[in-house]
Amino acid sequence: MTVDITRLQPGESGTVAEIQGGLGFTRKIQGMGIRPGKRITKVSSHFWRGPQTIAIGNLKVAIGFGMAKRILVKVER
Repeated sequence: MTVDITRLQPGESGTVAEIQGGLGFTRKIQGMGIRPGKRITKVSSHFWRGPQTIAIGNLKVAIGFGMAKRILVKVER
């Protein structure tokens, strides 16, 4: 099942399947270490469209809700 990061529950993991966006957005996200094929874990999210915190290996990154909606993750539930 493929969902965006905002739909993951805290503690749930998945593999980045696709980054939807232009070249600038893709470069910005990939500069943070979020690339297709990488395994990520959602650490936390804020109530009502707040920042989403994810872990990529030992690195924790907080991204905005709009950015998180454009990153699709393949999860097995």
